[in-house]
Amino acid sequence: MSSGKRLPIRGVLFDWDGTLIDSYHADSSAYLGLFEQLEVPWGLAELNAHYSPDWYAVYRAAGIAKHRWDEADGIWRANYAKHKPKLISGARWVLGQLARRYKLGLVTSGDRDRVSRQLREYQFTKHFKVRICGGDLKEKKPHPAPLLAALKKMRLQAAESVYVGDTPQDMEMSRAAGVLAIGVLGPFPTEKQLRAAKPEFLLESLGELPELLKRISA
Repeated sequence: MSSGKRLPIRGVLFDWDGTLIDSYHADSSAYLGLFEQLEVPWGLAELNAHYSPDWYAVYRAAGIAKHRWDEADGIWRANYAKHKPKLISGARWVLGQLARRYKLGLVTSGDRDRVSRQLREYQFTKHFKVRICGGDLKEKKPHPAPLLAALKKMRLQAAESVYVGDTPQDMEMSRAAGVLAIGVLGPFPTEKQLRAAKPEFLLESLGELPELLKRISA
């Protein structure tokens, strides 16, 4: 449990990919296309074994030279654009329920242009007044800076907030920021690592979140 006294929950902040949208197929397909074009001898098994929300960690693991990262970003985006991710089951209902009681924020490693476009497509923009995306700060997950920046903009204390994500990096960022960490099992190959990270709460599905927050608040 995060140190310090907990306060009644006022803010719920979310990861995006794998937590609210099922982007695994689009994401993995984009990587496989990237590997093929850059002649990286990786397939899906290697990608799953080294997957991280920090795409530069994936590049490093795959042996892509740093001077080619900008090129790799462009190839990845072009491949990703060929696919349209679907919402995680229950995501629209959950956000509708929570928006009535809490301030909602988004802290994601995803590219701002891409995430903003998807928020518009799913008509979620109204739910997230504050959005911190992958390129907004030099620090990336699991560094606490992105989450702390969101809390500051939302005028929330860490002790009155929770963060919901599907990776161990999400849990590490939450704890470093003093925010209650809630893990949710998603489509990405992170279940084993997520369980090992021992989040304060671990949900089998996103639909369990509203009831959990009621229990925590009580």
